[in-house]
Amino acid sequence: MKFNHMAQRVNLRHFETVVRMMQTQLGFLELRRTERSIFLRQPGANIDLQLSRSDSAHRDADKRRSQIAFLSDTPKADLEALAAWARTQGLEAVVTSSSDREFHLDLPDAFVDFVIEAMLPELAEYGVDA
Repeated sequence: MKFNHMAQRVNLRHFETVVRMMQTQLGFLELRRTERSIFLRQPGANIDLQLSRSDSAHRDADKRRSQIAFLSDTPKADLEALAAWARTQGLEAVVTSSSDREFHLDLPDAFVDFVIEAMLPELAEYGVDA
């Protein structure tokens, strides 16, 4: 088997806003759309992201452990910029950190079971050749 994509749930009321954020702020391209979900890819990446509409009222208390993760030389500033954009769209946005090298963006009303993480590239240097 070969890894193809990952899927995360987005509250259906904010689904299109999150899709727009991924496209306009992070450069993702739409690959395929169904009634329930959209498949996106960031140019240069080799894995796809599926966002699925969810009407779940349940919010994972531990959702920070489930992330869509990005590498960045300026992780906090990049997530603060995304948070500012989300606020202009009427969404509450919270940026937290687990260290001085990794930060998390939560849109509590939109992200059901995940956060967006940005971390310094050095954290992805595993010493493994692909």
